[in-house]
Amino acid sequence: MVFRRANQSNSVSCTQTAEDTAKTAHQLRVDVLEMIYNAQTGHLGGSLSAAEIIATLYYHELNVSPDNPEWPDRDRFVLSKGHAAPVLYAALADMGFFSRDELASLRQVGSMLQGHPDMRKTPGVDMSTGSLGQGLSAAIGMALAARLDGKQYHVWALLGDGELNEGQVWEAASFASFHGLCNLTAIVDLNRVQLDGTTDCILCMKPVAAKWKAFGWDVIEVDGHSVAELLQAYDMVKTQRAESAGETRPTAILAHTVKGKGVSFMENQAAWHGNVPSAEQFDAAMEELGRDFACKR
Repeated sequence: MVFRRANQSNSVSCTQTAEDTAKTAHQLRVDVLEMIYNAQTGHLGGSLSAAEIIATLYYHELNVSPDNPEWPDRDRFVLSKGHAAPVLYAALADMGFFSRDELASLRQVGSMLQGHPDMRKTPGVDMSTGSLGQGLSAAIGMALAARLDGKQYHVWALLGDGELNEGQVWEAASFASFHGLCNLTAIVDLNRVQLDGTTDCILCMKPVAAKWKAFGWDVIEVDGHSVAELLQAYDMVKTQRAESAGETRPTAILAHTVKGKGVSFMENQAAWHGNVPSAEQFDAAMEELGRDFACKR
């Protein structure tokens, strides 16, 4: 991985092309599968669906420093869907926040890589998450702090679509728009499947875009597996903020994805929200991911 230094001495940005980032997202999926299989515990489906989202954020958008994870002027990222921690850990390790050797310790007693992100243990984690519905509120606090402190950093929060069932999400959404937090972006991983079934059957939240707009947010809808569309959405967020006069609205990016993306027998299946593959299933999944990577090359 090749990085270039930005103007701030602490920040790191990546020179990856969009094609390279698609390959990085693929590698994140491989890492996630290996981590969870070795640990024999973890959440596969929602980690696999978020690979392109995480890859584009960390390799193109977030102004962060692996050498100085607590740099005050860094952008903040809150993984509100905290069960998808494996894909976040894979990206942080690849960027150099900690050794890739740590990935083998996922969910072990004493490991820095717990089942949900822990800001006290894991370099690069800005918020401890796990109780769904709380991450957006934490991100709002960070965005407000930036305003009060005169800082220019941006705050990003990644939510699951099942998480939208939580009332706290909508309280937070109302608060953020009322206060014109243009330095806040929520990304919703719309993979349409949650723990016990499809989101439409458990508690349908449609029309999702209309709800966010009704709460005063700008809304962008993208294919969450398209690196190009995600990067274009991030550019739209930056343009909107740069062109706005004074306070304006936060943005919600609705990323349409596939639960379990990349492994055909896991895709769109609620059973793979938190299950671990058998040895045979692991081998089949790795072979499928290998074929897919060969096609990408």
